[in-house]
Amino acid sequence: MTFEWFVGFRYLVARRKNAFISLITLISIGGVALGVAALIVVLGVMNGFEADLKEKILGTTSHLIVFNQETNQISGYTDLAKKLTADPQVVAASPFIYVQGLLQHRSIMEGAVIRGIDPATERGVNKLNEYLLEGNLADFGDNQIILGVELARKMGLIVGDQVVIISKLEMTPMGMMPQSKKVEVVGIFESGMYEYDIGLAYITIPTAQELYGMGDTVTGIEARLVDEDLADEVARKLQREYPYPYWIRSWMDMNYNIFSALKLEKITMSIILTMIILVATFNIISTLIMVVMEKSREIAILKAMGSSSRSILKIFMLEGLVIGVVGTLLGDLGGYSLGYLLKTYQFFKLPADVYYIDSIPVQMQLTDLVLISAAAILISLASTVYPAWRAAKIDPVEALRYE
Repeated sequence: MTFEWFVGFRYLVARRKNAFISLITLISIGGVALGVAALIVVLGVMNGFEADLKEKILGTTSHLIVFNQETNQISGYTDLAKKLTADPQVVAASPFIYVQGLLQHRSIMEGAVIRGIDPATERGVNKLNEYLLEGNLADFGDNQIILGVELARKMGLIVGDQVVIISKLEMTPMGMMPQSKKVEVVGIFESGMYEYDIGLAYITIPTAQELYGMGDTVTGIEARLVDEDLADEVARKLQREYPYPYWIRSWMDMNYNIFSALKLEKITMSIILTMIILVATFNIISTLIMVVMEKSREIAILKAMGSSSRSILKIFMLEGLVIGVVGTLLGDLGGYSLGYLLKTYQFFKLPADVYYIDSIPVQMQLTDLVLISAAAILISLASTVYPAWRAAKIDPVEALRYE
């Protein structure tokens, strides 16, 4: 142990004469620990929410979608899907139809997004088959429908029931009449995202084409990639290969506003909670200033005995550094423990229709832990500069004149 470490540690723990300074030291450690723990837990929750939302979005939608800007319909979609899968980054591709419709069961009517799919290729581009509570995509055929669990519950539907899809109004000799088709409920899915579970239904492409008079066309083609994080890059590459009238969008583009808002909220919360650590560093400054005032005689003696101003500076900087490190380590332990408990036992339940999820997700990341710890220690170290400089500037002659 060096001279500076020895003296600094003695000043930190051996304060029988002034218990008030020791109390402020403990408060400083507690403030740093509280700030670090709060940052770890909040960022863990934000990371968990972002990862959970991403998983749910990509569970029911694909990484890339190809549209036709000119006609809003794509013909020859089977050949186009095969061409897309020839790209090494594309794992699978599947055509789809995206339309709005009304569902009627007895006297109950509900609006829904109707997706026409090809059951044979759909399982390759999303997790619909994994989300099915009842039914199976392998048995899914024409004149059948798969509903979200909340939509089925709201309409009082179970597997085996009949439901009418009302697609659009068309002119008949009797005037404007709605075009409709009766289909059988053969599956119910639960994605875990309320917006999808309450407003999404699946039928086959031939059923959708017949009901909406689309002929042999689809709305677009969805594709799944090897790495979803490269979706933007792959979309730009494919856009060059398939120019206008094709329009290729990634899942990042389609959900840009959601994830941008989450990122902004994460940054804002980090800044706000960092203020807790900054408040704690003011306690460190006040503690060290009082130590300098209390120990001015001892500092003068050390300098008279040959200690350099640099050694005195290091003593008080090391003292503040110890407060910051101890507080940071306690905060790391407390934040990680609280995050683990929240993730394991899910104490707090959320209304799924408001927050999309039913419990608080937590995802602890090592990079966040390292960055928070490093920032807390650096802030604590920076707070020691002024008190340490004041201690190093003490003139032993002036300090010992009246002793």
